[in-house]
Amino acid sequence: MIRDRRILTRALALAFAAILLTSAAAWSAPRAKHVFVVSLDGAGPPYLKQSNMPNVFGFVRDGAHSYHARTTIPSVTLISHASMITGVGPEKHGVKWNSHSPEKGVVSVPTMFSEAKKSKLSTAMFSSKSKFAHFYIPGSLDCMVIPSGDPATAAEMTATHIRRFKANLYLIHFGEPDAVGHGHGWGSPEQKASLARCDEAIGVIIKAIRDARIAGESVIIITADHGGHDKTHGGLSDRDMEIPWIAWGAGVKKGFEITNAVTTYDTAATALWLLDVPIPNEWDGKPVTSAFN
Repeated sequence: MIRDRRILTRALALAFAAILLTSAAAWSAPRAKHVFVVSLDGAGPPYLKQSNMPNVFGFVRDGAHSYHARTTIPSVTLISHASMITGVGPEKHGVKWNSHSPEKGVVSVPTMFSEAKKSKLSTAMFSSKSKFAHFYIPGSLDCMVIPSGDPATAAEMTATHIRRFKANLYLIHFGEPDAVGHGHGWGSPEQKASLARCDEAIGVIIKAIRDARIAGESVIIITADHGGHDKTHGGLSDRDMEIPWIAWGAGVKKGFEITNAVTTYDTAATALWLLDVPIPNEWDGKPVTSAFN
């Protein structure tokens, strides 16, 4: 009888340990193995919604979206993207300029890339503006490329990298809509045509993800750094401050409208959360968990 009890006790202990190990594994598993943050520079929601963008609208239909996310003050490219990748506002990341100024060095706080590297993940950034060099913290990026401003060229270079390397975390930046907005006006036919070209470029990236056979374990986030009005931006109006925030892919709710407040620095936090990378306590950004099952 005593021997039987010992055998039963040992069996129960082993079973309980197995349950704990299984639970721990499930808890620590990443929600996605690959996250692609795609930034459409200057793509304010009113203009995006008026453009021919079947890939982006497909993400809206089959994923989760908000057309009322908010960017930084001021609503300009470098400051906003600094918040997008560092998870904090300008007062913390310290990027107060909006030009390529090598003498100012690189961003002085951790980025989503440097945090991902702590978990031994691979990272890449493709940007169409040279000033993004300020985001290159040594050791944080396995690949950084500044292609031409043409969306098609940038997309092909990114697609080649995806097929070959399948990095865990990407930032893909298309700068042309902003340049066209400054030249022809926000909401102009020329800017809408530029956004359509960006959508075609996104299609190239989607195909590369599928060719690499990682679509089922990937999340794509489509967003922007700011909107605009007339031929400028940087103010406090909704036209300047509101940005799209669209998620599609593994675990994303389908046809879901995000109604809670979303800011640009939530993007970095969401990317790390999806990859099961610890989010720094000092970050202002929070994962947009309502967009996911």
